[in-house]
Amino acid sequence: MNHAGRQCRLKTVLEQNRLDALLVSHLPNIRYISGFTGSAGVLLATESAILLFTDGRYKEQARTEVVGARVVIGRKSALTAAGEWLNAHRKKLGIRVAGIEAQHLRVAERDQLRKVLRSNLRLREAPPLIERMRMVKDDEEIDNLRCAVRLGASLFDVALKMIRPGTKEIEVAAEMEYEARKAGGEGMSFETIVAAGPRSALPHGRASNAAIPAAGFVVCDFGIILAGYCSDMTRTVHVSKPNADAEKMYDAVREAQQAAIDRVRPGVSVGEVDHAARKVLTARGFGKYFTHSTGHGVGLEIHEPPRVARGQPDLLRSGMVITIEPGAYVSGGGGVRIEDMVVVTEGGCEVLTPTSKELVIL
Repeated sequence: MNHAGRQCRLKTVLEQNRLDALLVSHLPNIRYISGFTGSAGVLLATESAILLFTDGRYKEQARTEVVGARVVIGRKSALTAAGEWLNAHRKKLGIRVAGIEAQHLRVAERDQLRKVLRSNLRLREAPPLIERMRMVKDDEEIDNLRCAVRLGASLFDVALKMIRPGTKEIEVAAEMEYEARKAGGEGMSFETIVAAGPRSALPHGRASNAAIPAAGFVVCDFGIILAGYCSDMTRTVHVSKPNADAEKMYDAVREAQQAAIDRVRPGVSVGEVDHAARKVLTARGFGKYFTHSTGHGVGLEIHEPPRVARGQPDLLRSGMVITIEPGAYVSGGGGVRIEDMVVVTEGGCEVLTPTSKELVIL
């Protein structure tokens, strides 16, 4: 990963936002800037230096992983150590305003930091500077995501072998997660969703002890983490032959998903992509049953900017990786969702998910 390039860009962004320093407490952002994958640490970025503060548990790990930043091992909390460093060097470096990641800093942590800092050093809530940098993936990140998507997609074959009437949803999910680990996955991107029959109408119907019924939709939403990058996909299958209403719902969602994919290209707003899906579902009579956004960014986290939702103004850029996942959920009648990951290209987009979207009948 080009950590040096990211660090240069971060320093430029600090200057543009009139910040003398930035305290980075969100672990995915720390990893993005420095390569550190530990579970405790704070990164301090200034115009002249980047430092990673952590504790003795991560001494060897930090010195092995961290690129382009000085590692500071302390006995105090990383946030306290970073604050004390700011106090000691603020005059020499001319640091008057330090930014904090307000979305990721708890109230108690902010109070702790204020106690450490001297009154003439001002804390300011910074916009999501690193998250904005992360929105556009470089070639190495896209390769990592492509590999994660490929491994994640292979789990759908595991699900198809397991989904049978009487099998518990949690048993299907457990077998998928076991196979993911055996294949080299670092973990699941999120708690696996296997929702069958009436439960398929729950957009986030995590796998339960409920048995798969003799007939109905089964929504499978899952993803794995590989080299730190997440995958995310959803496929919906049907147990036994579907009736005409079920086929109509599935076809409508598939058409809506394709319409949204066809709209993806640089310069198009994410709100327009969302609208393309909603327009189809509304025309097919399922608009009111689509109750969530059309997608989201994916990378080091399973949910990243941009949010592909109604009215959102963010413009797509080449290198962004997003999900396209419209759905329809009818209480008592079941639900359908189809989801792919796509990368925005200069001429449109590339669908990363390799799995067919034809309705599978089991």
